[in-house]
Amino acid sequence: MSHIRGRFQKNATEAVIKYTSSLPFDWRMYHHDVRGSIAHAHMLAKQSIISTDEAKVIVDGLKAVESEIENSKFDFKPELEDIHMAIESRLAEIVGATAGKLHTARSRNDQVALDMRMFTRDAIREIQAAIRILQKALVAQASKNSDVLLPGYTHMQLAQPVLLAHHLLAYFEMFQRDFERFEDAYKRADVMPLGSGALAGAAYNLDREFVAKELGFSTVTQNSLDAVSDRDFVIEYLSCASLCMMHISRMAEELILWSSAEFSFVEMDDSYATPSSIMPQKKNPDVAELGRGKTGRIYGHLMGLLTTMKGLPLSYNRDLQEDKEAIFDAHDTLSNSLTVFAGMIDTLIFKPQNMSRSLAQGYILATDIADYLVKKGLPFRKAHGITGQLVSHAIATGKTLESMTLADYHEFSPLFAEDIHDISVARSASSKNVIGGTAPTQVAQQLERARKIVAEFFIC
Repeated sequence: MSHIRGRFQKNATEAVIKYTSSLPFDWRMYHHDVRGSIAHAHMLAKQSIISTDEAKVIVDGLKAVESEIENSKFDFKPELEDIHMAIESRLAEIVGATAGKLHTARSRNDQVALDMRMFTRDAIREIQAAIRILQKALVAQASKNSDVLLPGYTHMQLAQPVLLAHHLLAYFEMFQRDFERFEDAYKRADVMPLGSGALAGAAYNLDREFVAKELGFSTVTQNSLDAVSDRDFVIEYLSCASLCMMHISRMAEELILWSSAEFSFVEMDDSYATPSSIMPQKKNPDVAELGRGKTGRIYGHLMGLLTTMKGLPLSYNRDLQEDKEAIFDAHDTLSNSLTVFAGMIDTLIFKPQNMSRSLAQGYILATDIADYLVKKGLPFRKAHGITGQLVSHAIATGKTLESMTLADYHEFSPLFAEDIHDISVARSASSKNVIGGTAPTQVAQQLERARKIVAEFFIC
């Protein structure tokens, strides 16, 4: 049971202690809490609010506490509610009454806001590194399969031929936007709130800019009420994480489809698949399925925190404790997903021969035939109609577009000439020679750009 403090005449019940304690999950911010406290102690000494000797005693004690936690020698007492009180209590046991001076000009409200911002900054950098590793795997596969063609789909129907590298680089672009979104979110997290006190600021001559510099923040918060109650940066992290997981899920869905017998475009490495418990012939894409499934988990955290925040008056309310499990679990889920998917992508075995067989189905060159007629002078809408009739005839007669004779083509338009048989899936792809298109020359440029983006990150 906790000790009676101040105006309270009763201790909290065991049920209340358990209900209100965040220590089982916020202990993971111990490093950020110690760093923030050390910077605060240095500032208090600099401003002559405490003595230099007192600051040294406090800092040495904080480092000792941090060492105990890192070496699993720390006794986490549930009655101390959170990591901040746990560290402060142990500091008092180590250095005595001097520990009480650490909390001068500081509230747990601005203290936890600081820790959360520091955690979020680190989390963003970790995710960005994981995104780059996944992008690197996509670039490697795109390079390895640079000349492979496969059907592109719209509405899950065969549409037009595209390069496999072009398809893989589409996901590179998605994750590039994720990287940039996290970079932008970092700016909002990179604002130092300590010095805001409980809600109104601090009645001491603080040097907030000094603390910000000590902790690597770009600037300080400008309104104490907002500073202690703002969790926009956590919501923004969860929003970025949700978008990133959505991209993982889309990629997972395609890999699940492509690995099925109906497609057979790709085979998962055995280390990223599982057997069936009853059907010995099966190789299940469980890793991809879990990535798809865990996306809803992160969406849930985003919606949960948005709902928590929507009715909170200024300034701090205990509801804000609900931010931690949301971001901790979302971060772990996203980080693990990115890492696992990078390994899975890196070990995929693509099957060009099966992709080639699919390219021969579904009259996939129909659009190229319409374009052929346009280049002969027909308006596109008329060319589209003629080509549609041509495809209907081919379906009715059991022919492919490639097997139709020039006489067959002439039944639909006199503009067709012998060069109609020059149309092929390779030429179809090559004809899309515009920036962002699937032509080999364009994809080569896209691939080179992607390589540079990845290389620059790892050089830095």
